Amino acid sequence: MSIAVFDPTPCALGEGPLWHPEREQLFWFDIIGKRLLTRDGDAARHWQFDEHVSAGGWIDRDTLLIASETALSRFDLVSGKSTALCALDADSQTTRSNDGRADPQGGFWIGTMAKDETPGAGAIHRFYRGELRRLFAGISIPNAICFPPDGAAACYADTAMRKVMSVTLDSDGWPTGDPRVAVDLTADALNPDGAVIDTDGNIWIAQWGAGRVACHAPDGSFLHAIDVPAAQTTCPALAPDGTLYITSAARGDDGPCAGQTFAIATTARGQPEHRITL
Repeated sequence: MSIAVFDPTPCALGEGPLWHPEREQLFWFDIIGKRLLTRDGDAARHWQFDEHVSAGGWIDRDTLLIASETALSRFDLVSGKSTALCALDADSQTTRSNDGRADPQGGFWIGTMAKDETPGAGAIHRFYRGELRRLFAGISIPNAICFPPDGAAACYADTAMRKVMSVTLDSDGWPTGDPRVAVDLTADALNPDGAVIDTDGNIWIAQWGAGRVACHAPDGSFLHAIDVPAAQTTCPALAPDGTLYITSAARGDDGPCAGQTFAIATTARGQPEHRITL
């Protein structure tokens, strides 16, 4: 397998790659640069925001839900207009959104964290049918939000803890019971960043500082890893055709490919990204 540069635009903190199943188009974010990026054919395109944006999901062909540092908003890809749906830590000047993903029930999970990475200042929330609930508090760097194909559980990580957790969901997608450790990276001192789960239930985890995306079986055992020519790998997206897209960050990396977005063909198959129900 040969990895290639999908888009050479350097992102200070690339994150949140989203493969839109209806548009068959990749969107991703530069959190520090306050941008949403995409490629339309051979042309690169971006939208500039007034505050940090980090993750999103799709509502319909031309509308995304976007998480920013103070809100969850509808964003029209045609007009470029943004309309707030609900506040997200809007009373805090010190936090911002981070990793997020839509769940199989049509909800949207989003993590928040301190801009200066103050330990325990973040949380993980869920937005579902107009209601935003805080699910887990005391999170330092929320990441690896992803969902097995059966929709019966959710995974997430606090990167600082070096563990990916799994929690059972009820029929409406709300957590029930206590989280358990799904993947433990503490022995190898690896840092789980964004993650996605394929149709076989394997979890693909970007590892910040390690320059790779690792694939683990549903039982948490290590299967294999894909090396990335950028040290600060941040998040993968896996298209149904098996193309793995990987964002990275230029922050803390002075290499020639730092902050670029990559693609590689795999034998895995991605779940179609779930549609958000408002």
